[in-house]
Amino acid sequence: MTFESSETSEVLMFAETAKMLLEAIGKETTKRGTFTQAEMQPAADALRQAVQRSEEAAPPVDEDEEEELKKKKEPVIVLRQRAWPLIDMLERTARSGPDAHIVWSAAADF
Repeated sequence: MTFESSETSEVLMFAETAKMLLEAIGKETTKRGTFTQAEMQPAADALRQAVQRSEEAAPPVDEDEEEELKKKKEPVIVLRQRAWPLIDMLERTARSGPDAHIVWSAAADF
């Protein structure tokens, strides 16, 4: 799916990731949607809080476990990495004035 901003480059994201982020914000996961200028900063704040909660809830990793993770070929991607492009888009667009907007589109509701 694609997030498009009037002020920044577009952000492409798998629907599964977008669903998780939009639900954290409290938005419906519809085929098309929008963030108004007034919704952007509160949405970015909600995502930052979701990231913080996920990091606080993560179990501690001991040294052996950390070494095992490093040996695996697949990198572990945490919520912070998935959320950052949308947080950045929301905050930058929010600072751009009253006509700024963000829309998203997907192939179907997700």
